Amino acid sequence: MQLFSHDDKATALGRAPLFQNLSRHELVELAKVTEDLEVSDGKVLAREGEIGHEFFVLVDGEVSVSKDGREINRLSSGDFFGEIALIWESPRRTATVTAAGPVRFFVLTRQAFRGLIDHHPDIEAKVLECLEQRVGETEDADA
Repeated sequence: MQLFSHDDKATALGRAPLFQNLSRHELVELAKVTEDLEVSDGKVLAREGEIGHEFFVLVDGEVSVSKDGREINRLSSGDFFGEIALIWESPRRTATVTAAGPVRFFVLTRQAFRGLIDHHPDIEAKVLECLEQRVGETEDADA
Protein backbone atom coordinates (compact mmCIF):
# COMPACT_ATOMS: atom_id res chain seq x y z
CA MET A 1 0.00 0.00 0.00
CA GLN A 2 1.41 3.37 -0.98
CA LEU A 3 1.36 5.80 1.95
CA PHE A 4 3.04 8.74 0.23
CA SER A 5 2.84 10.25 -3.24
CA HIS A 6 5.89 10.18 -5.52
CA ASP A 7 5.84 13.97 -5.37
CA ASP A 8 6.02 14.01 -1.55
CA LYS A 9 8.82 11.45 -1.64
CA ALA A 10 10.73 13.44 -4.27
CA THR A 11 10.52 16.57 -2.13
CA ALA A 12 11.79 14.70 0.95
CA LEU A 13 14.60 13.02 -1.01
CA GLY A 14 15.67 16.40 -2.37
CA ARG A 15 16.37 17.58 1.19
CA ALA A 16 18.97 14.84 1.68
CA PRO A 17 22.45 16.23 0.92
CA LEU A 18 23.32 13.10 -1.05
CA PHE A 19 20.60 13.91 -3.60
CA GLN A 20 20.88 17.72 -3.69
CA ASN A 21 22.27 17.80 -7.24
CA LEU A 22 19.41 15.79 -8.77
CA SER A 23 16.78 17.40 -10.97
CA ARG A 24 13.10 17.21 -10.01
CA HIS A 25 12.57 14.52 -12.66
CA GLU A 26 15.47 12.46 -11.28
CA LEU A 27 14.09 12.80 -7.74
CA VAL A 28 10.69 11.54 -8.92
CA GLU A 29 12.39 8.55 -10.59
CA LEU A 30 14.21 7.86 -7.32
CA ALA A 31 10.95 8.20 -5.38
CA LYS A 32 9.32 5.56 -7.59
CA VAL A 33 11.72 2.87 -6.30
CA THR A 34 11.21 3.60 -2.59
CA GLU A 35 8.96 1.56 -0.32
CA ASP A 36 6.42 3.03 2.12
CA LEU A 37 6.45 1.54 5.62
CA GLU A 38 4.93 1.97 9.06
CA VAL A 39 6.30 0.45 12.27
CA SER A 40 5.28 0.49 15.90
CA ASP A 41 7.12 1.65 19.01
CA GLY A 42 10.34 -0.23 19.73
CA LYS A 43 11.01 -1.50 16.21
CA VAL A 44 14.74 -1.40 15.39
CA LEU A 45 15.32 0.09 11.92
CA ALA A 46 19.12 -0.10 11.96
CA ARG A 47 21.42 -1.89 14.39
CA GLU A 48 24.90 -0.66 15.33
CA GLY A 49 27.63 -2.86 13.85
CA GLU A 50 25.42 -4.54 11.25
CA ILE A 51 25.90 -3.99 7.54
CA GLY A 52 23.48 -1.42 6.15
CA HIS A 53 21.46 -1.91 2.99
CA GLU A 54 18.91 0.91 3.20
CA PHE A 55 18.41 4.66 3.31
CA PHE A 56 15.48 5.92 5.41
CA VAL A 57 13.45 9.14 5.28
CA LEU A 58 11.17 9.77 8.26
CA VAL A 59 7.74 11.18 7.44
CA ASP A 60 5.85 10.95 10.75
CA GLY A 61 7.02 10.03 14.22
CA GLU A 62 10.32 9.96 16.00
CA VAL A 63 13.27 7.59 16.32
CA SER A 64 15.95 7.27 18.95
CA VAL A 65 19.57 7.03 17.83
CA SER A 66 21.85 5.20 20.26
CA LYS A 67 25.52 4.30 20.29
CA ASP A 68 26.97 1.73 22.67
CA GLY A 69 23.51 1.46 24.28
CA ARG A 70 23.24 5.18 25.08
CA GLU A 71 20.88 7.58 23.29
CA ILE A 72 22.84 10.24 21.40
CA ASN A 73 20.12 11.83 19.26
CA ARG A 74 16.46 11.91 18.24
CA LEU A 75 15.31 12.21 14.64
CA SER A 76 11.82 13.16 13.45
CA SER A 77 9.79 14.09 10.36
CA GLY A 78 12.02 15.18 7.49
CA ASP A 79 15.17 13.63 8.93
CA PHE A 80 16.98 10.78 7.20
CA PHE A 81 19.72 8.26 7.87
CA GLY A 82 21.62 5.43 6.18
CA GLU A 83 22.60 7.19 2.95
CA ILE A 84 26.13 5.78 2.92
CA ALA A 85 24.67 2.25 2.70
CA LEU A 86 23.49 3.11 -0.82
CA ILE A 87 27.02 3.79 -2.05
CA TRP A 88 29.38 1.40 -0.28
CA GLU A 89 28.98 -2.34 -0.27
CA SER A 90 29.77 -3.11 3.35
CA PRO A 91 29.54 -0.10 5.65
CA ARG A 92 28.70 -1.05 9.21
CA ARG A 93 25.98 0.95 10.93
CA THR A 94 27.51 3.40 13.37
CA ALA A 95 24.43 3.55 15.62
CA THR A 96 21.17 1.78 16.43
CA VAL A 97 17.98 3.53 15.32
CA THR A 98 14.77 2.53 17.11
CA ALA A 99 11.18 3.76 16.67
CA ALA A 100 10.14 5.92 19.64
CA GLY A 101 6.42 5.44 19.06
CA PRO A 102 4.64 4.76 15.77
CA VAL A 103 6.74 5.84 12.78
CA ARG A 104 5.88 6.27 9.10
CA PHE A 105 8.77 6.44 6.66
CA PHE A 106 9.96 5.38 3.28
CA VAL A 107 13.05 3.38 2.51
CA LEU A 108 15.33 3.09 -0.49
CA THR A 109 17.31 -0.15 -0.67
CA ARG A 110 20.75 -0.39 -2.23
CA GLN A 111 19.35 -2.97 -4.68
CA ALA A 112 16.59 -0.58 -5.85
CA PHE A 113 19.08 2.30 -6.06
CA ARG A 114 21.51 0.20 -8.11
CA GLY A 115 18.70 -0.85 -10.45
CA LEU A 116 17.74 2.78 -10.97
CA ILE A 117 21.28 3.97 -11.72
CA ASP A 118 21.77 1.12 -14.20
CA HIS A 119 19.09 2.86 -16.29
CA HIS A 120 20.02 6.43 -15.28
CA PRO A 121 23.84 6.64 -14.95
CA ASP A 122 23.58 10.44 -14.75
CA ILE A 123 21.97 10.03 -11.31
CA GLU A 124 24.95 8.01 -10.08
CA ALA A 125 27.38 10.62 -11.39
CA LYS A 126 25.53 13.42 -9.57
CA VAL A 127 25.32 11.46 -6.31
CA LEU A 128 29.03 10.62 -6.43
CA GLU A 129 29.86 14.27 -7.20
CA CYS A 130 27.89 15.36 -4.16
CA LEU A 131 29.58 12.71 -2.03
CA GLU A 132 33.02 13.91 -3.17
CA GLN A 133 32.08 17.49 -2.25
CA ARG A 134 30.95 16.40 1.22
CA VAL A 135 34.12 14.37 1.81
CA GLY A 136 36.20 17.34 0.66
CA GLU A 137 34.35 19.68 3.05
CA THR A 138 34.97 17.26 5.92
CA GLU A 139 38.68 17.04 5.09
CA ASP A 140 38.93 20.86 4.88
CA ALA A 141 37.24 21.17 8.28
CA ASP A 142 39.71 18.69 9.79
CA ALA A 143 42.74 20.53 8.40
